[in-house]
Parts: sequence; C-alpha cells; structure tokens
Amino acid sequence: MHGLHHSLSTLPSFAKAANKTAKKSTFASCKTLRIRAMRAVVQRVTSASVEVDGNMVSEIGPGLLVLVGLHESDTDSDADYICRKVLNMRLFTNESTGRGWDQNVMQRNYEVLLVSQFTLYGVLKGNKPDFHVAMPPQKAKPFYESLVDKFRKAYRPDAIKDGVFGAMMKVNLVNDGPVTMQLDSSQSSKSTNVETGRTIN
Repeated sequence: MHGLHHSLSTLPSFAKAANKTAKKSTFASCKTLRIRAMRAVVQRVTSASVEVDGNMVSEIGPGLLVLVGLHESDTDSDADYICRKVLNMRLFTNESTGRGWDQNVMQRNYEVLLVSQFTLYGVLKGNKPDFHVAMPPQKAKPFYESLVDKFRKAYRPDAIKDGVFGAMMKVNLVNDGPVTMQLDSSQSSKSTNVETGRTIN
C-alpha cells in the first residue's frame, strides 16, 4: 500500500517533466519549420503616390498599394506566387451585383503601386530594428525589378507603377475601408520533410 501511494505521489512530477520535454520538442520543430517567405502588405486604396526628394515619381487612383518585403532566401517561385495572388485577391465590390469581396483589381481595371519595403523583415533587438534576414540590396534590386516586370506581364504594363528602389520615399495613400491584408508567399518549394529529408512539392 505504501509502495502504491509512493508511485501515485511521484506521477505528477514525471508528467510535468514529460510535458516540458514535449513543449521543447514542439518549439524546436516550429523553429525548424519556420516559414521564410516574400512578404506583401496589400492595401485597397482610392489613391496612392510616391515622392522622392519632393518630386512625384508614381501615382495611382483606385487600386492597390503593395508594400513588398524580400527575404534573403526568396526565389522566382515566391515572386510568381505574390504576383498571382495580389492580382487575383477579391478585395473589391462588384458594382453590377452589389456583392462585396467579389472582384480583383484586374476585373475593375484598376492600378497597382508597388513599393519595396525591406523593413517588413525587421526584427527588434532590444529597441533597435535589425534587418539581417532581408535580402541584401545588391541582390534585392534586380530581384525586385523582375517582380515588377512579372506584374506588368501578367496585367497591363501601364497599370503597374512602382517607387524608387533604395530611395527615401514618402508614400501617401487613402486607404479604402480601411482594407489591409498581409500575404506571405507559398513555401512548398522550400519546405522539407524532416523525417525523409525530401522536398515537398
């Protein structure tokens, strides 16, 4: 009887230890599988513009303002995903039917303003932002330009505007709604099966 009482009294400590181990294992798995992706903040606007050194460089009417953050590991597949999803996001009302969240920017014949935004990958170290996971400028500039080109080829070239890469920009916008969505690129091409080491397609 004494032995049984001893076993029951020590069970909670074993359970706590097992629980802590499980939490650590789960946390480690989450860190291993942490998504690294191209990031876009998409805002539905009635108007938006970009100024550099007091000069207007781009301006749109109704449409989408898209802030784009490039991660150091991004590839063309990430750019393809962001381009496709942004252009097809149903963020607009169908004026013919009155149905909300029914049409994309192309169906409304609206414009898109793309703005490079490396601070989307900023992390705080204490109170100071650190941007080490953002794509380095020398690689990011041509990559961003190729993204803009993808948008122009997928839609109307004259409907796609952009800012000035690497410049100090003043971005003005009138957010319609407000409607703001965050979008991260699909990572299927980067995800790896931990058990087999195979790439998951």
